[in-house]
Amino acid sequence: MGWEAGPGSGDGPSADLTARWTAALSDGHRDHVVPMSAAEARMLLTRLARGFENAAEPDEPTEQVAELGAELARSHFVGDEVLGRSLAVLSAYFTEAGTIAAERLAQLLGAFANGYIRAFRAWLLAEQESVRTAEIAARRAVTEQLRASDARLRAVFTQAGIGTGLSDMSGRILEVNTAFASMLGYEPEQMCELAVTDLTHPEDDPDMWELYLALLRGEHDNVQVEKAYRHRDGRTVWTNLNVSLIRDERGRPQYTLVLVEDISEWHALRERLHYRAHHDQLTGLPNRSKFIDALTAAFADPAAAFGLCYIDLDHFKLVNDTFGHAVGDELLIQAAARLRARARPGQLVARMGGDEFVILVPQANASDRTAEVAQTMLDAFAKPFDIQGHHLNVSASVGVMAGRADHRSADELLQAADTTMYWAKAAGRGRYAIFDADRGRREHTRAELSAAMPAALARDELFLDYQPIVALGDQRMVAVEALVRWRHPELGVLTPAQFVDLAEDNGHIGALGAQVLERACHDSRDWHTRFHEHTPIVSVNVSAAEVADPTWLDRVQRVIAETGIAPDRLQLELTERAFMHTTGRPLQALRTLAEAGIHIAIDDFGTGYSNLAYLGQLPLDVVKLAGPFIRCIRTPESPGATDLLVLESIIELTHALGYTLTAECVETRYQADRLAALGCDTAQGWLFHRPMPAHRVTDLLAATRVTMGE
Repeated sequence: MGWEAGPGSGDGPSADLTARWTAALSDGHRDHVVPMSAAEARMLLTRLARGFENAAEPDEPTEQVAELGAELARSHFVGDEVLGRSLAVLSAYFTEAGTIAAERLAQLLGAFANGYIRAFRAWLLAEQESVRTAEIAARRAVTEQLRASDARLRAVFTQAGIGTGLSDMSGRILEVNTAFASMLGYEPEQMCELAVTDLTHPEDDPDMWELYLALLRGEHDNVQVEKAYRHRDGRTVWTNLNVSLIRDERGRPQYTLVLVEDISEWHALRERLHYRAHHDQLTGLPNRSKFIDALTAAFADPAAAFGLCYIDLDHFKLVNDTFGHAVGDELLIQAAARLRARARPGQLVARMGGDEFVILVPQANASDRTAEVAQTMLDAFAKPFDIQGHHLNVSASVGVMAGRADHRSADELLQAADTTMYWAKAAGRGRYAIFDADRGRREHTRAELSAAMPAALARDELFLDYQPIVALGDQRMVAVEALVRWRHPELGVLTPAQFVDLAEDNGHIGALGAQVLERACHDSRDWHTRFHEHTPIVSVNVSAAEVADPTWLDRVQRVIAETGIAPDRLQLELTERAFMHTTGRPLQALRTLAEAGIHIAIDDFGTGYSNLAYLGQLPLDVVKLAGPFIRCIRTPESPGATDLLVLESIIELTHALGYTLTAECVETRYQADRLAALGCDTAQGWLFHRPMPAHRVTDLLAATRVTMGE
């Protein structure tokens, strides 16, 4: 037929694919006869091309593509090179287009080839059946018709482009066509000297030969497998193999018919795509996907013992920023090579991404075994890296996991190893850290609290307790310290130590501090409405991060104005460490508030730098002495002469600077009496009052007014 006039004038991607397909099947030697016009042939290929594109979606069944291959065969495109050229065109087109994932494309191409082969086999078997029918008819009437049909089948068998062979039930090869023999480097006569079992290959799946034996027993009529053959020159030929059972007139197995399609190029392409999908392109190591598969498999076996080493290069970003990404990439390549060289057989080294690597250690039933591997990997970085004339000393930090711990999935285990690696970095880098389940649970809880804090602020889960501060002379309540609590729906009431640091780390300290200040000022205003001049000063803790916020001063002034609280009824507490970092604008903000009458206190004095001379430069009113100073005088037997001398010196210096001094954590009467004797002004602690809600403070103030006869 003369249908090679070129592609039609269609449009869109299908037209381009049709043009390529038509050209491929028109070019070169043609040994197939297609009973259709050029227009009909183009219409057929256009429809097949569109059908292939429509079936490309991941959720679409591959049977649609198999039917496309079958339609090509049923249209008499059955020449020697039709299937091979068709697969080459489809593979090249969709690989260039990038519209189909590599593994999905390989799956679709396989389905197309299988459909083509099945249709060809069906046609061939139909032809054989026609031979049998002709034989019966010949016995009855026309012997010549049998000879014609037999000749037709012989021509199809010998000239078909698909490898075809016939063997008996003993496995002896009776006949093969030229295509099959040439595929393996033989002449047809040479292959007829072999048995089916002579064509085994080291990569044969043992189950394949079980299927073949079941076929010989008549348990199956057809088997389709992917099989490797050994070519006479030693190379491997990969094929799609279809084996059909031919029965006699009584239904007993008589022969096996094989149809063989060479898929070596497609198999090599699939292997390359599989390798690329599971290996890092830069280092050649297994990638994250392959490692996750291996870890999941190990995790799925409850009896499997294994460990993890999660590795991260220290200061890798500095290398990239200083020397460029080309040097950084070479560093990763060399680091990967060192890790791979240090790994023992059976240990899987993978690149997780960036400068992170991970090692799966089998049979690691103790942390010291995995720790030994971690130290081996750290030793790999002892020698500097020589990259483009730069000698780079790069260390690594390693997180060590031994076994599953209490993690329920591979992802949780990997995340724990990653977290442990950051513990090693926090401890100084260039070392390994071993996972600690208790620490892991604490940090997990902290992470959950950090994530829940915005919602807690919005849902009003935070509330205030107040601890009274009393004058040591008459134990009259002169102030209260506002202490924030979190009424967590699952963990109960949390103290500031459990979440205030988190608020500073995650950027929520501003919102938290604003909420605490507003509530404390509202409570102070309510007390002033009832008790006037007997209203205690309300003391609110403030972080260095809040004071550093340029909007903080305006916020404090706005809260004072909105609540109507007198400035001298408010005290702001900063820790000694916070004051050490408060300079410039933040320090000026404190001075502005102090000039307005707000009291400024330094909290936990004595736990930080303790620069007594620096006190005179601060806008202070109150120094709050830290608990450790007070605990040293818990009983008459506990204080030493040095402790008392230091305490007395601090009190004298505080008074000399014009400040008052408050002692924290006073728990015994002896402490209170001793502090009073040393001249301490006020104190707070469990000896006097524990933290209490606002209404209890109201009750105390009311009782005090009654006692004073008002």
